[in-house]
Amino acid sequence: MLGRLFGRGGAERPAADPHVLPVPRRQKNGMYTLRALGDARVLALVEAADAGDWEAVKAALAPFDLGRDHQVLGELADLDGVQDWIGRAVAEDKEHRATALLISGTRHINWGWEARTAERAVNVTQEQWRVFHERLRIAEEQLLAAAELRPDWVTPWRHLLTSGRGMTLGPAVNETRRDAALRRDPLDLETHLEWVSQLQPRWGGKPGQALTFAQEAFAGAPQGHRLGCVIAMAHIEEWVESERGDYLETSEIQAQLREAADHSILHPAYAWRPGWQHDFNMFAMALSLAGERHTIRRVFQTLDGAYTKWPWTYFAEPEKQFARRHRRA
Repeated sequence: MLGRLFGRGGAERPAADPHVLPVPRRQKNGMYTLRALGDARVLALVEAADAGDWEAVKAALAPFDLGRDHQVLGELADLDGVQDWIGRAVAEDKEHRATALLISGTRHINWGWEARTAERAVNVTQEQWRVFHERLRIAEEQLLAAAELRPDWVTPWRHLLTSGRGMTLGPAVNETRRDAALRRDPLDLETHLEWVSQLQPRWGGKPGQALTFAQEAFAGAPQGHRLGCVIAMAHIEEWVESERGDYLETSEIQAQLREAADHSILHPAYAWRPGWQHDFNMFAMALSLAGERHTIRRVFQTLDGAYTKWPWTYFAEPEKQFARRHRRA
C-alpha cells in the first residue's frame, strides 16, 4: 500500500514503517544527515557495536542478513572502535565465527583506507602505505575465511574486490572475485558499483569501459530494481575522470539518467528498504551534474532533505553542494 506523497510529482513511499527513525533536527536549509540508514533496528545494532557488546550485536542482527545486506554491514564497517573488540569474537565465538570474520574483515578495509587517507598516491607516506597494506592483508584473510564458512554469502566477495584493488592484485584476481559475487547474486548493486570504480582509468581501466559495463548491467535489470543506480554512479565516475567539468551536461546523458531513474527508484515496484536514501542521493547528484531539470525534482522531493555523505564526498564541500543543488531543484 502506497502512502505519503512528497511534493507535487514526487515518488510515493510506503505507508508509515514502525522502524523508521524520526527525522532529526534539520539545518536551516531543511537538510539533515541520514543516520543508521534511517532505521531504529540499525541504530540499535550500531549502538551495540559502539559499546563493544557482542551479545547485543548478535541480537540486533536478527532482522538482517549480513551475507547479503551490504548497507547494514557498511554501518558496522564505518564505525571506529569495532576493530578493538571484534577480534575477541572471531577467536571465542565458534558458532558465529563467520559473522565475526565478515564484520572484522570489512572494518579492516575501511580502517586501512583511513590510514592511507584520500590523498593521491604520491602524497601517501611509506608508513601510511605500510599500515594500509597490513590492515588489508588481515581483511583478505578474514573475508576469505568467512566466504569459505558461508559459501552462499555475496558480501565477502564484494569487499574482497575493494581489498584486491587496494593491494593491486591484478585483473585476473579481481575478475574472479567479481564473478564469485555475481554468481551468488547476478543483480547485486554494490558489486556492480565496485566494478564501475575498478574500471576507471585511475585504477587501470580504459575510458568508457565502466559506462559500457553499467549500461549492459542495467539492460538486464527488472523494473523497480535498484541496479538502475549503476547508471547514475557510472556517470558520476566519468565526471570525476573528466576532472569535474561540464562533461554530463548533454541531452543524451540527461535522457539516460531519466530512463534509469524511471526504471528503478521512481518505479512503483521499487523496494523501500533501510537506506533507500543512498539510492536517491546517487541519482540526485548525477542528475544535478547533468543539468537535468525535471526528474531531479521528484528525486529531491522524495529525499525531503535526507543527505548521505556518499557520493557527495567527491566534492570539496559535500553538504554545501547537496544543499545548493537541492535548493535549485
